[in-house]
Amino acid sequence: MKVVLVGLPGSGKSTFGKQLASAMEVDFFDLDQLIEARVGQTIPDIFMLQGEEAFRKIESSILRETLERKESLVLASGGGAPCYKDNMAIINEFATSVYLNLPLESISSRLSNSKNSTRPMFAGLDKNGVKSKLSELMEAREPYYEQSKIKLSGEDFSAELLIFELARELKN
Repeated sequence: MKVVLVGLPGSGKSTFGKQLASAMEVDFFDLDQLIEARVGQTIPDIFMLQGEEAFRKIESSILRETLERKESLVLASGGGAPCYKDNMAIINEFATSVYLNLPLESISSRLSNSKNSTRPMFAGLDKNGVKSKLSELMEAREPYYEQSKIKLSGEDFSAELLIFELARELKN
C-alpha cells in the first residue's frame, strides 16, 4: 500500500505523514527531502539556480521513482507536485492519494509563525501576504487536489481516521 499526501504548503503533509507511516508501520518519505538529497541543493537554491521548470522535472522524476518502489510507504508530496504535467494521474495510478484540506487561516498562521521557513514562495511576506499567496495557490491547485481518492477537511486529522478511510477505499 502506498499513500501520497497532497495539499497546500503548510497543510501538515510531512508532520501527518510521519504519524501515519508510524501507525501503518511503513517507511515515510518527504518528496522535497528526496529531491534535496538527490540534487545536493536546498529547494530554494534549486529554484534560484535552475528555475521552477527544472525543479518540477526533477520532482516528477523522483515522484515516479518513489511510487514505483515495491514496498508500502507514505509520501508527503510537495504542494505543487500534483499540479505539474500528469503527476496527479501518476499518484492515483500507483497510490491512494489523500488531500489534506485545512482552512487557509490555519495554514497562514502556521506559515507566518514559522521563523525558519525555507519556502521560497513565502519569503519576505507578512501574514496578509502569506494568506493572499495561499488563496492564489488554492485557486490554481484545488482542481488537482480534488482528484484525490480521499479528502480530509478541517483541522483534526488522526492517523486512525485516515487508516479507517484507507480501509474503506481498499474495499471499494
